[in-house]
Amino acid sequence: MKVYLDNAATTPLAPEVLEAMIPVLRDDFGNPSSAHAFGRKTKALIETSRRSIAKHLNCQSSEIIFTSGGTEADNMALCSAVELEGAEHIITSRIEHHAVGHTAESIKAKKNIRVSYVALDSKGNAQLDDLKQLLQEDGKAIVSLMHANNEIATLLPLKEVSTLCRKYNALFHSDTVQTMGHYPFDMSELDIDYITCAAHKFHGPKGAGFLYVKNKNKVESLIHGGSQERGLRGGTENVYGIVGLAKAMDLAYEDVASHHAHVQGLKDQMISELTSHFGTLDIHGESDPSKALYTVLNICFPHTDKAGMLLFTLDLKGIAVSGGSACSSGASVGSHVLTGIGADMTRPNVRFSFSRYTTKEEVDYAIEQIKVIFEKTLA
Repeated sequence: MKVYLDNAATTPLAPEVLEAMIPVLRDDFGNPSSAHAFGRKTKALIETSRRSIAKHLNCQSSEIIFTSGGTEADNMALCSAVELEGAEHIITSRIEHHAVGHTAESIKAKKNIRVSYVALDSKGNAQLDDLKQLLQEDGKAIVSLMHANNEIATLLPLKEVSTLCRKYNALFHSDTVQTMGHYPFDMSELDIDYITCAAHKFHGPKGAGFLYVKNKNKVESLIHGGSQERGLRGGTENVYGIVGLAKAMDLAYEDVASHHAHVQGLKDQMISELTSHFGTLDIHGESDPSKALYTVLNICFPHTDKAGMLLFTLDLKGIAVSGGSACSSGASVGSHVLTGIGADMTRPNVRFSFSRYTTKEEVDYAIEQIKVIFEKTLA
């Protein structure tokens, strides 16, 4: 049996998304920048997709800038805040995705601006009192904190952080890659300057995403060339990817509550059955479902001298999981997120992540194989 439980890394393409993309790949090949009918047709597909996405977010279509995904969008937001909005102080955390963390450090090295890291508790919650202190320091700040951590699932209280940012005249960017398509976003109520999206996190295609930019803010292109995306991103548009992104978002928001209930049920099942079997089990991140992303579960299993074999053995059994962010696979160091919250790195830590296509039978199989592996292989 093959079981895919690494949906935080990427999700399988929804059949309906593929169906929407195929005609574009096959028939709608015109360059959107061309003035003839072929180009006008593909340009119309892009703008229709933009309007559809904006409707889901209750924002203006002009506030959506298509990108290659979340990493480019995060880079674009931070660089624009510094270059065009006058931010002199980046406030972030030690457990952000590297698209934010590495970008902040790169800007610091090039522009000689300050980067501060907000204090965290053992569950990965940003300490708002500490954030408040950082916001009172001299210089305009941009706060960059992700909505839900991609490894430990802890959710950020967006409205509370936004209120603090506005009180101290700071910009607010949130990496929403893991939560887009899984939670509703009403940008007329959420006072956030920048949020990001990657289609492949909710059954859309890789290589397509967007940056939402609140209309009052300026933004600068990272990629220079043509005048695509109103001059904000050079390069011929990924038309079929954009169409796939819009279709994936349509599907995701058809019934968010139903998807949430289904996936939360699978997560709860895994926690309950593994806790019952092992007697005690440490869950990284928030255990309160209202404070944790329902698609991600990070478990610290009991100590074993063969901890390094767990992921490999699960893979041999046909079960795909991860030890952290897929973006860091192959690295010689452990998860910077788990290190950042002081997790015990000598024990096997496994991230399970689910999607609306994950079944109870798949979770049953994974649970049973984990029990067998600890009893026969890792004992």
